[in-house]
Amino acid sequence: MDKDTIIFDINETVLNLDSLNPKFERVFGDDKITSLWFSMLLHTSTVCILTGVKTDFLTLSKMTLDTVASRLGVGLTEGDRAEILSTFASLQPHDYIKSALLRLRSAGYKTVAFSNSSQILVSSQIKQAGLNDYFDEIVSVEEAGSFKPDPVVYAYLADKMNLPVEKLRLVATHDWDTHGALSVGMKAAYIDRLGWPYNPLYKKPDITGITMNEIVEAILALE
Repeated sequence: MDKDTIIFDINETVLNLDSLNPKFERVFGDDKITSLWFSMLLHTSTVCILTGVKTDFLTLSKMTLDTVASRLGVGLTEGDRAEILSTFASLQPHDYIKSALLRLRSAGYKTVAFSNSSQILVSSQIKQAGLNDYFDEIVSVEEAGSFKPDPVVYAYLADKMNLPVEKLRLVATHDWDTHGALSVGMKAAYIDRLGWPYNPLYKKPDITGITMNEIVEAILALE
């Protein structure tokens, strides 16, 4: 059978946000603010999708960081902001990411990084994480003019890959992202890394696992 092209979400799925925790702990006194900031970032990007606001992920990252600081009454300096955002650009991969990607590529699958981050940012992230040799292509939603899970960006990706959507499989640790992919006819695989319940209203993928290795094993088992 023809093999699907495997698409990987980057932030949280491939790259580990935990290195941000000490930065948020220092600035805000609580490392749990990392997840608050990232959730607000995703929420804001979704509002931009629905209301037609044109912006980019880095701009939203800065704005939501300022918003979090303002709501918590924390004075955020330019140095604080720069330190957090530079760390975001140099996240390290989760355990076993490299070996999992290598297994897929060795089995003949094409691997593609696909992110809400700008092309410059996601390219920097992949390079800093030492993953350039593990992806065939690095694609940002930037040229599509929107963010995941807007159907427009998945259609843009399929067009860029010159493949029908059903030949693409998205791997993500976000249920809203897998739902978005499934809604346009893509396949998907969900990494339940945090043990959070999958939204029962969303379309469910045929592959789930708690590690990237489990996801890869399941994909290879379909051959």
